[in-house]
Order: sequence, then C-alpha cells, then structure tokens
Amino acid sequence: MAMATCSQLSYSSSSSLFRSEITKKPFLLQVTAATISVHGFSPRRPKSLSLSQRSPVVSALSASVDLDEPVKKSVRTLPFRVGHGFDLHRLEPGYPLIIGGIDIPHDRGCEAHSDGDVLLHCVVDAILGALGLPDIGQIFPDSDPKWKGAASSVFIKEAVRLMDEAGYEIGNLDATLILQRPKISPHKETIRSNLSKLLGADPSVVNLKAKTHEKVDSLGENRSIAAHTVILLMKK
Repeated sequence: MAMATCSQLSYSSSSSLFRSEITKKPFLLQVTAATISVHGFSPRRPKSLSLSQRSPVVSALSASVDLDEPVKKSVRTLPFRVGHGFDLHRLEPGYPLIIGGIDIPHDRGCEAHSDGDVLLHCVVDAILGALGLPDIGQIFPDSDPKWKGAASSVFIKEAVRLMDEAGYEIGNLDATLILQRPKISPHKETIRSNLSKLLGADPSVVNLKAKTHEKVDSLGENRSIAAHTVILLMKK
C-alpha cells in the first residue's frame, strides 16, 4: 500500500479537526437590535389600542346603545362594506300592514313587538351587518317594553346615525319584498320615496322589488310577509 504524503496527512487531520469542532460547537448567528438597525429594520413592540382607537363603528355603537354584552370585536376601516338583511313576520287580522313606513290597506297586518315593518327591519339589519355590529334584535330587543309598538323609523334613524359616525354613506341599496297579497306595485314608488327620505339617500340609489311566493308555504298562503335587503356602504 502506498504511503500517504505529508500534504494528504495534513489535509486529513485538519478536515477531521474541522468536523469535530462543528460537532462539538455549532456556529450560531448572533442577531441583536443593533444588527437589525444596521440593515434598515428596527424592532417594535405591538401597541395596545383602546376600543375607540380600534373601531370607529364600535365606538359609535357604545356611545348610543347600551347592550347586555359589550362589543368585543374590532372593525377594520375599509373603502366599502356590504351587508345583507332578512326579516319575516306573521300576518294576522286586526293589525296594520306597514311597509317602508307606509300604511298599506289590507285585511291583515304584521304581528310584532314594534310596528312590524318588515322592510325597515330588514334594511336596519343590512346596515348593521355591513358595519359588523349586532343585529336589530340585540340592539332593540323585543323583551324591552319601551320598543312595544314603536315606529320602525326610530330603528332606521339609529342605524343611519351609526353609519354616519363610522364614516360611511350608502352606495346603493336593493330590497325585495315577498308576499302573496296585497299587490305592492300601486304603492312601490311611495314606499321607495319614503325609504330614501328615512335613509337620507338619493332615490336613485334605492331600489325596491316585490315578488309573490307562487302560493307556496306561509308566504304564498298570505299568512306571512318577508323581505331581503343588500346594501353597499362607501367610505366618505
């Protein structure tokens, strides 16, 4: 067997030594605040924000309506927000039928804690949903006697106030009424005009449609009325 040369022995011993040093003491990169600062970064601690700083929407709500449970989630400030609302009421004899703040002639009306305005309730929920707030039943609970027989315009005004204080305005609103009777077409423009006025919005951004339920289930049998609303809020 050939003898190893001096250079081969030297390489072998130094290589073994290098491997053993790595095994015994691994190399660790020491990163300090000074090192980070040199490279253009500076470490920061997260700031603790107050509730009002986190959410203009939550701040507006807490300033006006006392809830049983505090609102805990924060709401991001976005260029626009979308909300959906739905409501349904039974139709019973002996009650007025109020839709969009307008008294509609009919042989029955909505049984409800307030005036039972299915359209306004639906619109309120759409606005609150867009703002990321609790629904109408939490803010205006039917267990509270002060809302007994209340005009739903009160709820709309509060929803609009919250929207304004959060810095939003209505981009557009699209609502659909679902009922078998009475026919809404003779009253549609009056309802739409009044809804626009309550919202403080131009009538051109408020749309209203009405559908029957093809005589299917309680809606089609004239035993109930329902409404859907989709709303777009724009940052002012």
